[in-house]
Amino acid sequence: MGDIKKVLVANRGEIALRVMKTCYRMNIKTVAIFSDADQKAPFVKYADEKIYIGPSPSNKSYLNQDLIIKSAIDYEVDAIHPGYGFLSENFEFAQKVVDAGLIFIGPSPFAIQVMGDKLSAKKTVSKFKIPLVPGLDEEITDLDLAMNTAENIGFPILIKASAGGGGKGMRIVHHKKEFKQQMERAVSEAEKSFGNGAVFIEKYLEKPRHIEIQILADQHGNVVYLFERDCSVQRRHQKVIEEAPSSVLSEKLRKEMGEAACKVAKSCNYHGAGTVEFIFQDEQFYFLEMNTRLQVEHPVTEMITGLDLVEQQIIIANNQRLNFSQSDLKINGHSIEVRVCAEDPFNNFLPDTGIIELYEIPHGNGVRVDDCTYQGAEVSIYYDPMISKLIVHANNRVEAIQKMINAINNYTIYGVKTTLPFCKFALNHPDFRNGNFDTRFVNLFIEDFKNSFSSDLVMDAGLAAIFKLEKLDAINVSYLPSETNNWKNS
Repeated sequence: MGDIKKVLVANRGEIALRVMKTCYRMNIKTVAIFSDADQKAPFVKYADEKIYIGPSPSNKSYLNQDLIIKSAIDYEVDAIHPGYGFLSENFEFAQKVVDAGLIFIGPSPFAIQVMGDKLSAKKTVSKFKIPLVPGLDEEITDLDLAMNTAENIGFPILIKASAGGGGKGMRIVHHKKEFKQQMERAVSEAEKSFGNGAVFIEKYLEKPRHIEIQILADQHGNVVYLFERDCSVQRRHQKVIEEAPSSVLSEKLRKEMGEAACKVAKSCNYHGAGTVEFIFQDEQFYFLEMNTRLQVEHPVTEMITGLDLVEQQIIIANNQRLNFSQSDLKINGHSIEVRVCAEDPFNNFLPDTGIIELYEIPHGNGVRVDDCTYQGAEVSIYYDPMISKLIVHANNRVEAIQKMINAINNYTIYGVKTTLPFCKFALNHPDFRNGNFDTRFVNLFIEDFKNSFSSDLVMDAGLAAIFKLEKLDAINVSYLPSETNNWKNS
């Protein structure tokens, strides 16, 4: 296989393990880096070689750029795969990798830099006649000009941080009198979160769908789109449920959005796997941003296309051509992914920590679990609370929804609270089932979700968990409240 014989995965958890599994299949050796918190993690055991990278906090381990590159050189790797999160969209890290004579499995530092800033991305793609949300596509330096623009496009408007992500530095302004105060808050939050206080404004779409297009581009000018993912079920601008294809796109719109995504890629000479995000409302789509990395939700695209996106990343990084064209790609069935996070959906999705006392994953045809945990593992405070990704594939959307509900019913996680109950509620909700939903779904129905769980149901769930733990000799009474011990004794 090409030039890449050994890869250092500059990440952790399920994405590190997922990358390593593809490398193993391609006969490529892997090197793991790990922190104190991850010494016993499955991805560390899976790798051919492992390097201790530092203490648990990510700024002392997984974000230590120079130490990671030095380690890669010391272990004679050919390439670094950044996964997602951490350093995956850091153009300075990508440049350091290239300068060290190593292959960065991802786009060029230039493309990461251009697309990593929302304002520069908008300016770049505007030359290719990509639809943009009406607004002021430059950093706000004149408050009066910004106010006039806001009045011209009409409230509500959205203030957004140029360097932002995850909803930080973002403010919705419904009335003129709120504008100045919300502007100050957005700038302050952007400076604290990203070290860059630049913000801009655009029209706030009140009922949008979040639809993204997966693209692949080689280093020889070939670009294809791998259809869309609908990621509209979100909380705090973070995705909860993703599916492919979307239930609202016609073939005509799918083609238009796919071709627009390819133009975005060409606008910055992109190569590798990337995702172009759009917001969609009233049969119109608008460019939002480009993610210059593998997405968390990439498995649903793999399920409907039959492609391994990590394999394609490595092929492209090896300077090989894509061995298929757009006309070769077809949508096969329907796929849904839910993010299984250690969060409490009854308490505003607050992250939870603790020991996973019981862990059993679902199995079956068309059921996939991307995880990196085990019974007895600790969900720590140091990293993202995502435990796993649960993915299903079926012939159509109706069958995929039912298969996912069955898979959730057969997924046992005890010891930390998870998002699974909410995901099951959402999949059963009439608005989700008929495709009539948008990015407001969680906010609209979270109280209905909470009210749907009576105290009797909670009691039954607690009893079931205890009996199952007792049967498996996995119970640890120190983690149980006194009431639970009473249930156990009775």
